[in-house]
Amino acid sequence: MLFVQIVLLIDIYNSVYLVKSRSDLKILVIIPAYNEQVSISMVVKSVNQSLPEADIIVINDGSKDSTLSVAAGSGAKVISLPYNLGIGAAVQTGFMIAHNGKYDVAVQVDGDGQHDPQEIGVLLDHLLNSDSDVVIGSRYLINLGYVTPIARLLGIRILAKYISILCKKRLTDTTSGFRASNRRAIQVCASSYPSDYPEPESLVTFNKIGINTSEVPVSMNQRYGGKSSITPFWSAYYMI
Repeated sequence: MLFVQIVLLIDIYNSVYLVKSRSDLKILVIIPAYNEQVSISMVVKSVNQSLPEADIIVINDGSKDSTLSVAAGSGAKVISLPYNLGIGAAVQTGFMIAHNGKYDVAVQVDGDGQHDPQEIGVLLDHLLNSDSDVVIGSRYLINLGYVTPIARLLGIRILAKYISILCKKRLTDTTSGFRASNRRAIQVCASSYPSDYPEPESLVTFNKIGINTSEVPVSMNQRYGGKSSITPFWSAYYMI
């Protein structure tokens, strides 16, 4: 209900925000990170090279390693949460910064090196040239050679099918955290964002309140660190 009220207020008081080119955009790249000291420097530097006009904020989610110092040393602004609050809280913190800073676009990039910053342009171009409020980078929309372990792939496909049914549209990568959001979506996500399973849950919420989502095919890297929790059991548990 809260989401519906938020979107109604947005629709009443804000017109649809359109820009002509990427150079007109004020962009914030949000990088949530938990114990990513191995990869975070590479991610920050790659984003800066690929999108030098963007501001970069690393949300250090209570890391126990050197993520904070490594990220700061790489040239990013860093916000440290007091302890590990989870990916949902970290991402929402980034959206709050984007909203308060009046950014036109917020781009989410994982801190584990899986997302290729060179593909950010693909997300931005689609965001500019469609009616989408949120554009998701999908590993599975077309086959670009990304290899996923069988158990994880099965879990992702089960979840994608379930979310597609709920949203009444085909979605292939509902766990992807590689996304670009416009002002309308930023305001919603800054106000409230799912904490437990933020990627798939946010898609269901967006569908309910009229936030338009779409996918574009992107290439991704294998993660440099960390371990995915997406399995058939996890997907079944989420659906229950």
